[in-house]
Amino acid sequence: MKGTITMSSLVRDRLGGFAFGADYNPEQWPESVWDDDMALMKSAGVTMVSVGIFGWAAVEATPGSYDFGWVDRVMDRLAANGIGACLATMTASPPPWLAHRHPETLPRRADGTVLSPGSRQHFCPSGPVYREHAARLVEAIATRYADHPALAMWHINNEYGCHVPECFCDVSAAAFRSWLADRYGDVDALNDAWSTTFWSQRYADLAEVLPPRAAPTFLNPAQVLDYKRFSSDALLECFLMEKEILRRATPTVPVTTNFVGAWHRIDVTSWAPHLDVVSYDSYPDPNEPDTVIQAAFMYDRMRALHGKPWLLLEQAPSAVNWRAHNAPKAVGEMRLWSYQAVARGADAIMYFQWRQSRGGAERFHSAMVPHGGPETRAYAETAALGAELGRLGPVLGSTVDAPVALVSDWSSGWALQGNALPSAGLVQEETDFAHYRSLWKAGVAVDVVSPSVDLSRYRLVVVPNLYAVDLDVAERLVEYVRAGGHLVMSFFSGIVDSAERVHLGGYPGPFRELLGLGVDEFWPLPPGGTVALDSGGAGTHWSEWITPAGADVLDRFADGELAGMPAITRHAFGDGVATYLGTRPDEATMADVVGRALTAAGVTPVLEGVPDGVEVVERGGNGRWLFLLNHNKTAVTVPLPADAVDVLTGDVLGAEVELAGRGVVVARLS
Repeated sequence: MKGTITMSSLVRDRLGGFAFGADYNPEQWPESVWDDDMALMKSAGVTMVSVGIFGWAAVEATPGSYDFGWVDRVMDRLAANGIGACLATMTASPPPWLAHRHPETLPRRADGTVLSPGSRQHFCPSGPVYREHAARLVEAIATRYADHPALAMWHINNEYGCHVPECFCDVSAAAFRSWLADRYGDVDALNDAWSTTFWSQRYADLAEVLPPRAAPTFLNPAQVLDYKRFSSDALLECFLMEKEILRRATPTVPVTTNFVGAWHRIDVTSWAPHLDVVSYDSYPDPNEPDTVIQAAFMYDRMRALHGKPWLLLEQAPSAVNWRAHNAPKAVGEMRLWSYQAVARGADAIMYFQWRQSRGGAERFHSAMVPHGGPETRAYAETAALGAELGRLGPVLGSTVDAPVALVSDWSSGWALQGNALPSAGLVQEETDFAHYRSLWKAGVAVDVVSPSVDLSRYRLVVVPNLYAVDLDVAERLVEYVRAGGHLVMSFFSGIVDSAERVHLGGYPGPFRELLGLGVDEFWPLPPGGTVALDSGGAGTHWSEWITPAGADVLDRFADGELAGMPAITRHAFGDGVATYLGTRPDEATMADVVGRALTAAGVTPVLEGVPDGVEVVERGGNGRWLFLLNHNKTAVTVPLPADAVDVLTGDVLGAEVELAGRGVVVARLS
């Protein structure tokens, strides 16, 4: 490969500043509008737009007959106006003629329902016909625009797995069997991994294996888990097919695809090494009280995938269209939430979309240019933000140095979605967030990471749930604590391996010695149920029969069947310490447990004395940049380090600064 492809070099060298813009869909509008678009983009400080994401039918109206004329004219206009193109491969939504001529390309649900055209993502990722047509289209695009001056980066497909993360058709079944052969080698190894002696499920030949389709009762949990892994890999194969074509034509042009919020669709940890830059679509809900904390969690996850700046490829200027109740962003929220992404490592702020659609399913999704035109709040606010980002060039390429890691494993989370478990009330995303909330409110920087990463550089590691874990991965956590690390781990961890086989010898399997305890029985709570704790707090979701084996008891259950038994413990192990939560503590109790762990680990807030509702994040590496974000509606006063300078105004700020309601200050520190 020629050269080094990084996000910071893209935005600095190609765009001259932050990547700022939106999805641009000029094919929805008469060409007479396009020159107005260019003028408005320049006025708004737009430096890059995503082009052609849903353009397949507009460039290949009939099979094999390409007409790129409109794309040529758009790309030429962008180049003439100094705006970069994040050019899409257009493969996210095949044209209707493909399904009409090749109905075998359509995906099927587990119950056999065929998903028809009329929406998007109506393709089976394993289907050779879809892949053949997609590859031919990408080859034509790559060849035509490889040297175009507007080309800034490639955008492959769009939001993989957002609507169709799995296909259960016969083509997918054959591909699954091939995947299993690669994973296990032979049918005997598969039978062992899947525990097929149970319910007479033993296979004599891999040819007998099917996807986990609709069945009389509980499906084999190992089969279901492997199918989720296979389905993520099948979509990844599509991505890699397109990437290979693009790389041959443009060896130094960055390649990305946009991840979406729901963690369970594709395994982004396995995808991330194949992206030149991580991209993410973020749509916080203004009606959700903890929406900014949830967004921060996902930004920390995206940043940690590469450990470097990432791209916010989509957000809404105001309201979305797909929730039951679509609240607009209040005055100041779009700017505030955009800066939250920048604070947590984003070197790009983009929107869906540039001009609000007149028709189609997203006609009421907000845009930079709404139905009312540029004389609207959305355009004024986004244009003002574009001007501000133009003054933040020195921040580009910096990132966040986090002393805390929150461990979240994709496969374990998938396994936790299964059935026939002690409780159906455990969801990985919700469990992760319940622990992250206390870290966010404590004002410390966090990386959300896989358990397979090097944990040695973190002072504190938090493991909300690691239900499924292999022994070699578990040993990483054991050795982390043995070497002096501080760990907080919650219940139902270390229970099964990656094939859903229980670790024998007692719960929590490979973590018993580390935690200094054994769990005799799980005692999950009913929906909405709570259990009192001696400390005065309460536990939710779960309780369990804990027998200490060296661990000190920090809190006990105060009522119910387990009254008087340990609920929260602490165990000195090697040179480190492990805290264990046998229940989900209420928010105040969780904050106390996490706070004590932070103190013991020597982790302090980014900034002391910060009022509630104010988020403080530091980016560094090429300077020190302090982001102060006031999520309150009213003004607050925030203390500052000496010699802090407001990056946007150049003013020296002094010992404290007043943040307006929903206000932002970006300070340069000496």
